Amino acid sequence: MDNSIYALIVLSLCLGAGCWLVFLWAVRKGEFDDMERPKHRMLDDDDEEGR
Repeated sequence: MDNSIYALIVLSLCLGAGCWLVFLWAVRKGEFDDMERPKHRMLDDDDEEGR
């Protein structure tokens, strides 16, 4: 029984480290740069192009 607990602890640490690495990769790629701008883009005026 002790061996299975140790295996589960190691497995959970490896899974947590993998998720952390994927998160860091996404941050460096720029996935979380601007969360607010895309939902407000439809409210911008398009008349500035004709000026």
